Amino acid sequence: MINVLVVEDSPVVRELLVHILGSDPDIRIVGTAHDGEEALDAVRRHRPDVITMDMHMPKMDGLEATRRIMETDPVPIVIVSGSQDPRETAATFDAMEAGALAVLCRPTGIGHPDHDVMAQELVRTVKLMSEVKVVRRWPRMRRAAPAARSAEMGLALEPAKVRIVAIGASTGGPPVLQTILAALPKDFPAPVLVVQHMAAGFVRGFIEWLAQSSALPVQLATHGELMLPGHVYVAPDEFQMKVTRGGKIALTRDEPENGLRPSVSCLLRSVAEVYGCDAVAGLLTGMGRDGAEELKLLKDKGAVTFAQDKDSSVVHGMPGEAIKLDAAMLVLPPEKIAAVLANLANHRNKNGA
Repeated sequence: MINVLVVEDSPVVRELLVHILGSDPDIRIVGTAHDGEEALDAVRRHRPDVITMDMHMPKMDGLEATRRIMETDPVPIVIVSGSQDPRETAATFDAMEAGALAVLCRPTGIGHPDHDVMAQELVRTVKLMSEVKVVRRWPRMRRAAPAARSAEMGLALEPAKVRIVAIGASTGGPPVLQTILAALPKDFPAPVLVVQHMAAGFVRGFIEWLAQSSALPVQLATHGELMLPGHVYVAPDEFQMKVTRGGKIALTRDEPENGLRPSVSCLLRSVAEVYGCDAVAGLLTGMGRDGAEELKLLKDKGAVTFAQDKDSSVVHGMPGEAIKLDAAMLVLPPEKIAAVLANLANHRNKNGA
């Protein structure tokens, strides 16, 4: 049985969440809390396997509660948000930086046409997150200057040109992407394309959150736009993102790959076809194997490829699969990934490439 604590200030919503989760035979609701202070006490009393966390609550909000829980009694936390306003959802990614693993839209009420799908997604996410091993005092991702170049980082300087960077991430990815992008200089010489798996409705808030710490413009990718150096393009909900030979982005309704749309596999395959050895690509923390085989394809074509190391990954599924396939030229923690890319920019600028 998976023991779940539901933290939600609205009695109606709390009852809905308890009903949805409690209806699954593998889940047991061990307690509820209507604010962050109650949540801290309930965690100590009930020792849940997973917590669903509301963001906006009296006394102590979801961000502070998440931070305190991860510092004292670390538990997998799923943020269940009732807002899709980008300014408000950006705060949910602060909670992910503090240690929350996933963010979902609050399921609609019983009888709503979307209820069953959203309820199933909540149950599925809670079950998946119960398998994640979390650690005390979630490491706050550093935003310091990149570390000095090491010998292994020199590998990233071999290609004559780096015309594009493509990164894929899933569970635990947002804080890692924040670390990497925050370390890149504003004159970074290539566009950066990102596929981050997340629940529909949160990508604009995610972009606003990333933009707060990045010197590079971060934007939602649009179909047909010309990619610019030093710009970050994030794949939108429910579209596959590809690149074209004209240096443009293509968004399509192609079928999901690995059950996902957007899919890292789809992006990396198109990057391999169009840019070959003139690309840098990597996989960050996340469940599953999306992008692993395509990262190997890029490496075989001479591109620089990287994977996040196991110790710094929340879930070492995607990068771990890439490592098994010998698809990653470099296996590094987030800070060193950022340093590789920043050193690459310095190399390009010095050589006038």
